[in-house]
This record gives sequence, structure tokens and C-alpha cells, in this order.
Amino acid sequence: MAIDITMPQLGESVTEGTISRWLKQPGDSISKYEPLCEVATDKVNAEVPATISGTLAEIVTGEGETVEVGHVICRVEEVSEGVDAVDENKESQKAEKVQVKAESPKPATGSMKHRYSPAVLRLAQEHNIDLEQVEGSGRGGRITRKDIQELIDSGKEKTEAPIPMTVTGKAESKGAEQQPSTPAPEEESGDEEIPLTRVRKTIAQRMVTSKQEAPHAWTMLQADVTGLVKLRNKLKDDFKKREGIPLTYMPFFIKAVVDSLKEFPRLNSVWGGDRIILKKRINISIAVATEDALYVPVIKDADEKSILGLAKAVHHLAEKTRAGKLTMDDLSGGTFTVNNTGSFGSVASQPIINHPQAAIISVESIVKQPVIKDDMIAVRDLVNLCLSLDHRILDGLIAGRFLNRVKERVEAYGPDTQI
Repeated sequence: MAIDITMPQLGESVTEGTISRWLKQPGDSISKYEPLCEVATDKVNAEVPATISGTLAEIVTGEGETVEVGHVICRVEEVSEGVDAVDENKESQKAEKVQVKAESPKPATGSMKHRYSPAVLRLAQEHNIDLEQVEGSGRGGRITRKDIQELIDSGKEKTEAPIPMTVTGKAESKGAEQQPSTPAPEEESGDEEIPLTRVRKTIAQRMVTSKQEAPHAWTMLQADVTGLVKLRNKLKDDFKKREGIPLTYMPFFIKAVVDSLKEFPRLNSVWGGDRIILKKRINISIAVATEDALYVPVIKDADEKSILGLAKAVHHLAEKTRAGKLTMDDLSGGTFTVNNTGSFGSVASQPIINHPQAAIISVESIVKQPVIKDDMIAVRDLVNLCLSLDHRILDGLIAGRFLNRVKERVEAYGPDTQI
């Protein structure tokens, strides 16, 4: 009996995956849990294991094809009572197919012709290709991404009836109103074209989704962190020798944030469409940049960690990110995001919310400035704390009170603070 193997759910918010490479070919024997293929998503690369033992009977989704979670990618002939039983079953299936072919010479109504992957739909939409007029080379006449790309490369695109799509890449009815697309900019001599990677496409899509769905509001407070600067300068050398990692400002700010989230739990919530979901756990997403992308790994149960524990967690996740070793667990479950734009020298920013979270805070660069303190001019270390909030979930009053508590906490750090 042939069992369908489908594209697994590789993490929350992951809706599709691309087959990077098949590790098995039709006819190969497979053990349960043995990797079948490698799959790339916008967040992580992973292997898809076999759920049963048997023989790979058919590859449905070819290398380079992108399909949604739950879509069949291959079929495995399950081991039954032994090899003879499997062979007998195969012969029986062959006989049935011959009989059906003799009785019904017309194509079956279950043709794969109209089953389009998201990648095929996107290419068709971008190049105004009528999929009804494309001959598919895949199983059952299915149109593959390779078919569309070859058509594009040949310059023979069909433009009579482009298929409208939603932002999720799913086909809509022909009567649906289409949104006007942004015209492509003209290229001049000497311009360089940079192909979009899967990660960059996903980042772009999510940023647009966040800005379109969440009404962003923004507020900023300035905090005097002179005491924090003195504390870090006092501890950093011994800390590096003892722990083997640098002591940055980030864990101090995260600690102030998580303690404030416990006081204002509405900030630790997500938008649920028709409801607001207050999250019990406080899982802090932190932004970590690489040369070509931005990842947001998560410190789980950050409110249960000391400043020392947070420092280790931040360093560990940053190292895994830059080494390309993040797992789906590292990237899932975030409830609030702390962004350290100050590391680039920024003094003010308006971060985009990590949808569907309620808010994101950016810690800007610490800058020495002259201020009036006790009616005298003094040089102090100041930092801007910038908060973007989803106005569906939060109003200015509660957001302002939360940000003030973060400010009070970071200003309370001093040379005698224990970490």
C-alpha cells in the first residue's frame, strides 16, 4: 500500500517549503525516520524523515519546487507481510491500471493539470502567463516551476488571461478585483541586478504584512544610563575572563523590559484576529543581523533569567545565527521583541512590529551629552528608547507607562548592581 508523505509543518508561521535535494530515489529502500529529502524554508533548512519503512514509490514534488504545508511530496510503498506481499501488491496495482486504461481511454478527471504550486502561481502572475495554455511536464500533466521558467526564458509568455492572486499566492476567482502592481523600474546601462533570495523575499513580505495589517504608533523616551555605563565598565574585564564572552548592554535592557512586561502584561500579547491573546510566557525575540538577512531568535522564559543568564543566552543565539545553525525552536514562540539598533550608531528609529506581537522596542546608541542636573550642567550618558506598538492592541496610555517603567529600571542600574 502506497502512503502519501506530505510537506511537514516546520515551525509556527511557516506555510510552505522548497525541496532542495532528494536524498532518496524511486525504488530505494527506506527505514522509518530515515531522511528522504532536504527542505528549505524562509527560516531554516531541515530534513524530512520517512514516517514508515518501505520503498520510495514516487516523487511527486521535484527539486526546486515550492509547495504548501500538507502538500504530498512523495509516496512510499509500505512494508507489509514481506517482499512477496509487496511484489504481489505492485502486480495487482499494475493490473488495475491496465484495466482502467482499457475501459476509459479519456483522461481522468483527477488530472494534475490544474494543481499549481505557490511558486508556479507567483511566476505566472509576475509574467502575465495564462496557465491554461501551458503544457506541463510534471506528473499527470502538472505544470512545474521549470516549465514556467523555460517559457519565460524563451520569450513566449502567454498573456491573454493572467491568474489573479492574493498576497498569500493562492489563486482567486476570475471575478475578483486585482490590486494594481508596482511598475518595474527601468534599468540603465551599468545597473547591477541582485536576485532576491528566499530569505529576502520572506522578509519583504512580512514587513509589508506587518505595516499593512497593524496600525503602527510610535513613542520615544530618553533615559540617563550613566550608572549602567559605570557598572558595565566595572564588570566587563572580569566578566570576559570568567565567562569567556563579552558583557554587552543588551542583557541589562532585556532585564528591564521583561520586568516591566510582568507589570504591564498587555504588552506581552499577540493579535488573534477577533481577539487579543495575553501570553503567559515571556519569550523575548532579539534581532540578529547577518550579511544578507535579519533573523529573530527567541530567548525562552526570559523573565526567569538573571542578567548573567540573559548575557549567555544573547551570545549563544547570536553565535548560532551567524553560524547558520538556528533551529525552528530557536525561532519560534516570541512574544515581544527587543532590537539593538544602537550597535550601528543609530540614535532614533521606528522599528516595524514583529507581527503578530503587540510591540517592539529599539535600544539606541548611548551618547554622552551635556544636561542640566541639580541646576548644574553635567555630562551624562543618555540613550533613546523607541517603542513601536500595534494600536489595535495598545493605546498610548499603557504604552507610555510601560516605557516609563523600562526607563526607570535602566536608570536604576549602578556600580553596586548585582547581575
